[in-house]
Amino acid sequence: MTVETRSIRERSAVGRFPSVTLAIGEENDEKKEEQDENNPKQENACRRWLGFDSNRPEDCGTYDGFIAYVSTELLLKVRSIDLVKSKSEENRKVHHTDLYQSNNLIIRRGQKFVMWITLSRPFNPTTDQLHLELKTGSLPVVSKETHVIVPLVKQLDQNSWGSRIIEQDSTKIKLMVNSPATAVIGHYRLTVETNSTSGQFVSEHNSANDVYILFNPWCEDDVVFLHSEEERQEYVLNDVGIIYYGTMNQIGERTWDYGQFDEGILAACLFVLEKSGTPPSGWADPVNVVRVVSAMINSVDDHGVIEGNWSGNYSGGSFPTMWSGSVEILKEYHKNKGTPVKYGQCWVFGGVVTTVLRSLGIPCRTVTNFSSAHDTDVSLTTDVYLDNNLEPLEHLNSDSVWNFHVWNDCWMARPDLPPGNGGWQAVDATPQQTSQGTFRCGPASLTAIRYGQVYLKHDAAFVFAEVNSDKIYWQRNVDGTFSQIYDEKNIVGHFISTKAVGSDDRNDITNLYKHPEGSEQERIAVETACSYGTKAKAYSAPTAQDVSVHVTMEDDGPRMGDDAELTITLQNSSSENRTVNLHSQVSVMYYTGVHKATVKKDTTDIDLLPNEGKSALLTQQMHIGKEGAKKLLHFFTVLIKNTGQHHGMVVSPTPQEGPHLRRTGFSQGLCSFLFLSISSSSNVHLRGL
Repeated sequence: MTVETRSIRERSAVGRFPSVTLAIGEENDEKKEEQDENNPKQENACRRWLGFDSNRPEDCGTYDGFIAYVSTELLLKVRSIDLVKSKSEENRKVHHTDLYQSNNLIIRRGQKFVMWITLSRPFNPTTDQLHLELKTGSLPVVSKETHVIVPLVKQLDQNSWGSRIIEQDSTKIKLMVNSPATAVIGHYRLTVETNSTSGQFVSEHNSANDVYILFNPWCEDDVVFLHSEEERQEYVLNDVGIIYYGTMNQIGERTWDYGQFDEGILAACLFVLEKSGTPPSGWADPVNVVRVVSAMINSVDDHGVIEGNWSGNYSGGSFPTMWSGSVEILKEYHKNKGTPVKYGQCWVFGGVVTTVLRSLGIPCRTVTNFSSAHDTDVSLTTDVYLDNNLEPLEHLNSDSVWNFHVWNDCWMARPDLPPGNGGWQAVDATPQQTSQGTFRCGPASLTAIRYGQVYLKHDAAFVFAEVNSDKIYWQRNVDGTFSQIYDEKNIVGHFISTKAVGSDDRNDITNLYKHPEGSEQERIAVETACSYGTKAKAYSAPTAQDVSVHVTMEDDGPRMGDDAELTITLQNSSSENRTVNLHSQVSVMYYTGVHKATVKKDTTDIDLLPNEGKSALLTQQMHIGKEGAKKLLHFFTVLIKNTGQHHGMVVSPTPQEGPHLRRTGFSQGLCSFLFLSISSSSNVHLRGL
């Protein structure tokens, strides 16, 4: 028997590894050669039987001048990926992304989507494995959730990434894929990896299969969840709006084209995030994203989108009044690779912020505040300094009141703040003051602003001063100090306006930012806020501290479905009579901590004799049907009328689950606000629980 080795030039010959030869008898060789001459197709059939095809280069390799054919028939390869991504198909429809002018798959986190994968052979779940890989950012890392491995599972878990085969047709499989409501938003590169007994295969990256993941206001588990469909249509999907301007006595309006779905705008918005230099791992949190957007829309310290100009000289750029929409601005910024666009003022900043946040999936609206204060020294007052002749000291008068100022509200839960502070958050991209070293502002809870809780992040103090600061006049004394000579309490924060839901009417939302001007609650908020400012002494403080308040709940707190009983014990340690005016307010919150509605208000007068103690029992029914409660929240404010001093505290016991109230996921609890006002010159302090 002879051994034959054939050259690479003999393309019809069977290729061999250099170290392997085939020993075949001469008789068989002759028969084979005869067959080859008479029927050359038999050769291809033999090759296919051996597991290769010379017409498919991936099945061939060259070793030391010889062609080696390697069997890969059993290797599970990905032939094609269909993301069902056209605007008319199910993914884009159910994810409310069919308005985006893009050919890529755009989905919202916390929601399932489907896709088809065509393989080189039928998928065998017994011996084959398959998973998806999604990567975002320049340095994707699994631990930071910027490199996502999506396993194939039998049952999807709504809180984690996973995929499940829901249909199989020969070599095609249809997957249902789930993303968690906490996924990082952004631009992802998709690949598919398979493993079988024949080895591993990874599909090549194709930009046509890139996936964009957005926030999801339709998903109850997403912190940007907005319960009203009408509001979602307005604050997420409406691409045209109205911005108000002028004065409180003459309000004007202008139409603004947000254009968040226009071609290239989503990519431009993500470019803004990338240009900030912040790691994509932080883009799962809307608070972080809003902070970045607030900083990046102005150009002062980070080469952001718009260069502000209030000088009146707009040479080298466009007049701020010439802009009528955000699309041209964002496209120009993206096209020029991050060169700021000239020029803008507050309404331009506000319009672009609305575009960016709506495009990313965060509900947002543009807001105008008339008679808007600008506090420059964190006093939470608008200060005017005069000399001894009552002439203004211009070098000290840096605070100002603008005819109007435009910023934004965005909607989200705030798990980083005490319960009840979710919902609308103020964010301002106009560069006025720095926040943690950068020109940005917000998100600041409107609830915190309304109640003067300016110590809550982010930048609640600055926004509070814009809408509810007192204007105080100071006169310089002979020794160089200043004395307060006059104050005005109804100067700033009027007709705070935004476009109404579903119409072109103006919606006055002043009540969301502050209590009615001059009311007791409004004065409490002002004095609470200013106690944290640099001029806290502007509000006189009492000296007497002779009434104390002690708040208790029995055992471990109320049971779900039972009445909640709150005991308030008042102790008068003075030798005089005291009268306590007790104000209580109960509100319903969503499970996210977002305030839903006020359901009960009550006022009770309690007279205390000298050295007397009394207890008041407040009972709140917790049988509230579908708005099932999980937490009872009490907010207390104590006010002494004569002295004006007050204190506040939050009591937040978690009730036990009872048999009469089932959990529905709709509501998280009851929120009680308690106001105590005590007549006579005394101080009330809270000893806590």
